[in-house]
Amino acid sequence: MKIPWLIIPGFGAHIKATPRMVIIQRNGRTEEYPISSVRHLLVMGGHFIHSSAVINLVKSGAYVSFFEADGEPVGFVRPFGDHMQDDVQNAQKRSFSHSFALQVAKSSISSRILFVEQLQEQTDMKILYEGELEILQKGLSELEYLVRIDEIRRIHRLLTDMYYEIISRLLPGELNFRRRTERPHTDVVNAMLSIGYGMLFGNACVAAVGAHLDPDIGFLHKGKGALVHDILDPFRPGMVDREVLALAATEVCPDDYECTGSRCILSNNLMKRLSQKLQGTIDQGILDAQMMILRDSLLSGSEFYFVRQQENS
Repeated sequence: MKIPWLIIPGFGAHIKATPRMVIIQRNGRTEEYPISSVRHLLVMGGHFIHSSAVINLVKSGAYVSFFEADGEPVGFVRPFGDHMQDDVQNAQKRSFSHSFALQVAKSSISSRILFVEQLQEQTDMKILYEGELEILQKGLSELEYLVRIDEIRRIHRLLTDMYYEIISRLLPGELNFRRRTERPHTDVVNAMLSIGYGMLFGNACVAAVGAHLDPDIGFLHKGKGALVHDILDPFRPGMVDREVLALAATEVCPDDYECTGSRCILSNNLMKRLSQKLQGTIDQGILDAQMMILRDSLLSGSEFYFVRQQENS
């Protein structure tokens, strides 16, 4: 799937453009892209952008959006008279939320069931108690028959809570991870998960803006960043949970964190190791493709589905 946007992450790149080419200079290398192939330039972090780049991109009909380094949207420039963003977001507002919420919930629970089954096969420990897998599968099958989105949200929340309790059994008891908790976290595993989910959110938010979607108009989730949470939820086990569990189970020592009664603080060394691992598993290409699938579904009525990670690895 061709993605019509170009992401410039990090810091220090020089961004220029002629009427024909977008030119990116960074780390001693020069990259060139036909300006007609870039429909949305996403500038993420701190870079040097020439006014000629903005002018030539806008004249070619492209958008230019700006983000903080963590993926928080700041603002955008668009051509006068262009209504693509309005068209996409109006379609988002008019959509039949139930069908999209149902697909998000089904894909999220399916990915968690698959992950738990894989973990059980890979370990000698018994992490599934009798009947738990059947409860997860039964809950998944019942989603199809729920009429109200609030009911879908309730089942999704209950099964997700159960998922975290199951995977907690893989970890040493001294880490004090029993379930997913709200901030501020008082155990190292929840703190690591939140960092991972924050990184995933930033990447998914950039992809949402690239597709002209409103990050806050969700289907299953509600509130700020609701759409982003919808789209990233099925990818949490494969892109974040797997690496956090592996790191927590074998590589985390008491010197890596300090937990008090009110919060857990991770060392710089642990945060760096975690970040390096997640940079290898958070796949921007998959997130970009997923947002394109959603956008096309909203605009044309095509099927909405979630891509499989292994198909894009």
